[in-house]
Amino acid sequence: INTASASVLCTVNETGIAASLVSVRCFCVVGLWLTHTELNLMAIMGMTMVIGIVTEVAVFYYSEYENLPALDKQGLEGFINAGNNRMRPIAMTTIAAIFALLPLAFGIGTGAEMLQPLAIALIFGLVIQIPLVLVLLPCLLQQFVKLGADRDR
Repeated sequence: INTASASVLCTVNETGIAASLVSVRCFCVVGLWLTHTELNLMAIMGMTMVIGIVTEVAVFYYSEYENLPALDKQGLEGFINAGNNRMRPIAMTTIAAIFALLPLAFGIGTGAEMLQPLAIALIFGLVIQIPLVLVLLPCLLQQFVKLGADRDR
């Protein structure tokens, strides 16, 4: 891999993940609006937490793609293989986190009202995480890889 390709791949990873993060924050705000929950410090903390979680999942997806053998990386097939390898762990951790946050989101328990906006923001962010990481991120990465290949010519 030459220097220009390495530079483009680094930019690809950062840009694709950044585009996903903007969508996550917007969806968290929509979730708060749908549940008639105010945007307060706890909700902003939840958005910050979900951004960290989505970034971690996106980096793991990209590292899975990078660790594929060269033959498996050709075209769209590489992104599909990486998605197949990461879909189960992503889905399992996301569903487990959502179920763990449901009592807080419903306001069940002592002090749950204070943490309810945090839980709602996290749940809505986690719900949108799966399609963002497994659908939007591969599409963006594929476009950027094509852009890098065109630039190398």
